[in-house]
Amino acid sequence: MSRAYRKKESKEDRRERRAANLARYKETLKFGFYCISHPLDGFWKLTHEHRGSLAAANTILILAIFTRIIKLKYTSFLFLQVYWEDINIFLYIASIIFPLSLWVVGNWALTTLFDGKGRLGDVYIGTCYGMLPYPLIQIPLMIVSNFVTIQEGQFYSVLSVLSLVWCLILIICGMGQVHAYSAAKTLLFTIASVAAVLVMIFLLMIFFSMVTQGVSYFISIGRELMYRM
Repeated sequence: MSRAYRKKESKEDRRERRAANLARYKETLKFGFYCISHPLDGFWKLTHEHRGSLAAANTILILAIFTRIIKLKYTSFLFLQVYWEDINIFLYIASIIFPLSLWVVGNWALTTLFDGKGRLGDVYIGTCYGMLPYPLIQIPLMIVSNFVTIQEGQFYSVLSVLSLVWCLILIICGMGQVHAYSAAKTLLFTIASVAAVLVMIFLLMIFFSMVTQGVSYFISIGRELMYRM
């Protein structure tokens, strides 16, 4: 077989692999809609039958973050007042990713100690898939908010809360299926995971406070030495 033929064959293989990966990505992303309508069966298949993917989970997370950001600009001021001089977009994004990361680590760490079946990646994928209703509801609401009056705002508020409650229920169902827990055990470890997140935030606050004080102390010593010299 000639080198040129092998090179051509290699390019064709790469093209087929990219096409297969794209098809797999579309299939796993589409499966998110099955999960939100059939949470128990859907989240079981998501992880135990590998119907989900990390790429699709990342897409849903990015879409949720993007939705929260564009809400600041395009939601009617009757329902959301934004003071742009007080907003740091990077901190706003971190305020979403950071708690999510702590939740994933906390839930995985606790359930690993108590016969949880899910891996760290499974917890992350299940959590992200559970966030899918947020952009699906919030984006249309954002548009509708510019065409309703303040008297009709109750409709907006109810659906906005509904999107969050739906996400919460899906994430709880997802964690139960990921770890193969009963309903009672799932609720127990959901509460325990939230408590773990709060503890980690508290410990991180203490750590960064100590680091800040230590840095300030050494900076003050350095300044004092410079003055004396």
